[in-house]
Amino acid sequence: MKRTLIKTIALCSLFTCSAAVMADQSDYKLMVIEQETAPLQLEESFNSCALNVKSKNYEQAEAVCTKAIALLKQSDGPRMKVRELTSFALSNRGVSRMMANNDAAGLSDFYEATQIAESAMVSHNLSRAKENLSL
Repeated sequence: MKRTLIKTIALCSLFTCSAAVMADQSDYKLMVIEQETAPLQLEESFNSCALNVKSKNYEQAEAVCTKAIALLKQSDGPRMKVRELTSFALSNRGVSRMMANNDAAGLSDFYEATQIAESAMVSHNLSRAKENLSL
């Protein structure tokens, strides 16, 4: 418990950006970056993905999520934060793919996201997808 608390405090002080969760009607969770806490281009791509999913523009959502993932691969930010945000971007793209009935690609994104960084939100999306697909 003490170690987890210290780790949480340390990580929070290192992060230059933070994520929030946006619930979706399908019960998947979409992650967004809070305003003015990340480079503008990354924030716009990341948040545009979630907005497009909410607006049911799944093809556009997938494209901007893919752009966010590419931007994160080029990022020189704190390694743990980049991994976490990449995991969130993959999860968001997975949601867009699941909603567009591209189940195999969506499930693949969720699995990759859980491998990159441990997150209750990403794990929730993977569990939800497996439940929806009766796996």
